[in-house]
Amino acid sequence: MKHSTPSPQNDSRKVDPTMQLGFVSAILPDLNLDQVFQTANEIGYDCVEVMCWPVGKSTRRYAGITHIDVATLDESAIANVQECIDKHFVAISGLGYYPNALSPDKAEADAAVEQIKSVITAAATLGIGRMNTFIGRDWTQSVDANWPRFLETWKPIIRHAEEHDVRVGIENCPMFFTNDEWPGGKNLAHSPAIWRRMFNDIPSDHFGLNYDPSHMVFQQMDYLAPMKEFADKLFHIHAKDVRVDHDRLNDVGILANPNEYHTPKLPGMGHVNWGDFFSVLTDTGYQGPVCVEVEDRAYEGSVESRNAALKQSFRFLKSYVPEDC
Repeated sequence: MKHSTPSPQNDSRKVDPTMQLGFVSAILPDLNLDQVFQTANEIGYDCVEVMCWPVGKSTRRYAGITHIDVATLDESAIANVQECIDKHFVAISGLGYYPNALSPDKAEADAAVEQIKSVITAAATLGIGRMNTFIGRDWTQSVDANWPRFLETWKPIIRHAEEHDVRVGIENCPMFFTNDEWPGGKNLAHSPAIWRRMFNDIPSDHFGLNYDPSHMVFQQMDYLAPMKEFADKLFHIHAKDVRVDHDRLNDVGILANPNEYHTPKLPGMGHVNWGDFFSVLTDTGYQGPVCVEVEDRAYEGSVESRNAALKQSFRFLKSYVPEDC
């Protein structure tokens, strides 16, 4: 039997003095919450980042997944979440929802903002203390042109998070991969220079990063130094690897859409040096979740292959995470 993990009624920032190894539930869209937690328990994971998209369809890969519907989070639903945790001894690392809250489509942006706030409220209700998301961006405009709207949109969101004592982790994915995201990508928060500016203009202990080293690699950036500078802003970690195909990069150049020269991979199958990564991460004193994010297309063919991806990632990463977590 897997070891017991405290219930979500305890703040997840306090339940474990070490790192916790988990995965992002988006890779299991065909399973319900109980089945996701059962999968985590059987493999040996400590926690799961649970996706909380509004119920419905999404055309973007890995989006539109709803393992907890925050719109119907009544006493019965809360009890069901608690039962899953108690039954499978698996914690929730955070609630995840990754839209574009700065979309030039006002209806899309407004809906995203309301859902982000609802997910924050749900995280507080469940006693989790973390939610993860994107800043968003009007991808046709410069960073400076986006900035006034960023402040107008995100100051109230972070106030909402402070009122509910929930830490918001912003993933550092540029969301620029294909033609419909050209030229700027759909997430402002893709570089240390922008994070510095974000946290200076919205100073809050509840505003930080959901850090993924793979996004730095394909941007040709150092993925170790930011963990040192932003150590106090590391709220949540995504463990995803990436392979940069240098023959293709040499052919198309860095101005090409990144999907032309990079491929997301399972941890250990790309260009992230995980020994170096965990060496620096432990030096920062980080004591939170490290969640595998499976986006490796070689493993997407079936539930069985996705499970295989989660098992392989667990075996690889477990050697870097303390045994007693």
